[in-house]
Amino acid sequence: MTQRVRVELGERSYDVVVGSGATSALGSLIPRGVRRVAVVTQASVPVDVAAHLPASVVATRHLIGAGEAHKSFATIERLCDEFAESGLTRNDLVIGVGGGMVTDVAGFAAASWHRGLPVVHVSTTLVGMVDAAIGGKTGVNIAAGKNLVGAFWQPSGVICDTDHLRTLPQREVRCGHGEMAKYHFLTGDNLLALDLDARIARCVAIKAEIVGDDERESGRRVVLNYGHTLGHALEAATDFALAHGESVAVGMMFAAQLAAVLGRIDAARVAEHRQVIVGEYGLSVEIPRTVSRHRLIELMHHDKKAVDGLTFVLDGANGIAPVRGVSEQAIHRAFDALSVP
Repeated sequence: MTQRVRVELGERSYDVVVGSGATSALGSLIPRGVRRVAVVTQASVPVDVAAHLPASVVATRHLIGAGEAHKSFATIERLCDEFAESGLTRNDLVIGVGGGMVTDVAGFAAASWHRGLPVVHVSTTLVGMVDAAIGGKTGVNIAAGKNLVGAFWQPSGVICDTDHLRTLPQREVRCGHGEMAKYHFLTGDNLLALDLDARIARCVAIKAEIVGDDERESGRRVVLNYGHTLGHALEAATDFALAHGESVAVGMMFAAQLAAVLGRIDAARVAEHRQVIVGEYGLSVEIPRTVSRHRLIELMHHDKKAVDGLTFVLDGANGIAPVRGVSEQAIHRAFDALSVP
């Protein structure tokens, strides 16, 4: 049983198909006139979409490496060279099959090739289904930071087939839970009261509503970065030994402590963060002892939101919102609360 969640963006609106067997709906998401499909994936992804493509379509497979080091300009250049060899035109299609890294890279390659051709994402991880594959954010990393170069390029559709989660490693499940916990604080929804398919669909619906209201993150969409300022810094500081969802979980706990330092929330709300993140989702909020606060502050200065000094998305009496010009003194007090060296 599947359900469709609509991302409303006028002429660029699209469906996200969620549930067991959702991959069978892939053909319905392919735009008319497509003759060639470039499937971008990784060797470790055990999903073959060929059987779900129209017989008239010629498909080629394009592998990218595992790990954040391959989320790079070099990968985009190689993919575009392969697209050229395959004869991919502006009227054809890219399909990204994999987790958030794959869909980010496949989306950016699609946005770049011939200045933009359609892309469909088949997400195979929990964090991809509830966040990364939806909303049109694409990009690669550079030395200065994560996802600093990219494009907003909406897909023609997204597949979230929960059958693909059956063999997902526990660490990947934890990563997804980090993003799910974020939606708890954005809405107050008790997502754990729902079964997995309904939980994913609800996360998709929350994100779709926010993206539909603010596609290019000029306002409200920034709340989707809750926990990500420190989270991205932690990923870089640990050379990605901490995965994305794990880092976001720590980042949300830090954001709660920082909000308390600034008088935006009280101790009970901080305790609620710990209960949800640790007690309900089973995630760690410990910062590795090998990481110093000075390194984290340096990395946070490179965050995309840091246009007026250090900027964080923080909880408050009126909900989660961006807070600009946060002092390093406040940040040190929040780090003290988390016993960061």
